[in-house]
Amino acid sequence: MRRKLSLLTMLTAWLLATGSHWDLVQTFAWGRMIATYSQSMSLSQAVKLTFTSDNLCGICESVSEAKQQQDAALPSEGKALGKIQLVYQPAPTFHLAPSAAGTWRLRDLVPADGEPSPPPVRPPWVLV
Repeated sequence: MRRKLSLLTMLTAWLLATGSHWDLVQTFAWGRMIATYSQSMSLSQAVKLTFTSDNLCGICESVSEAKQQQDAALPSEGKALGKIQLVYQPAPTFHLAPSAAGTWRLRDLVPADGEPSPPPVRPPWVLV
C-alpha cells in the first residue's frame, strides 16, 4: 500500500511539474462540449464544432490563459538557465582488520584528505 501511495504521489507531482494538469482539464472541457452539442446535432457536427477555435467555452479560455501564463514564467528560450548536475559520491569503504591485541575492529580506509586509498594488491610473483 505504501509503495502504491508513493508511486501515485510521484505521478501527481510529475504531472503538475510538467503542466499536464491543464491537458486533463482541457480534455474534460472537450468531453463536456461534445456531450452538450450532441444533444442538439449529430455527433460528427458536435466534434467539428468542439474543435474549432472560434467556439471556445469558459473552461477552454481559462486553460488557454493559464498555459500562456505558465509559458511566460519560463525563461525566454523555454529552457532552464543552468544544468542540473547529479553527483554520485560513494560511501566510505570499511573493512575489518585485526588490532594489536588480536581482536577485530572496524577501520576506515578513507584517509583524512578524502581520497580513498587504493585496494590492497598482492605483490607480483617472482619466478626464479
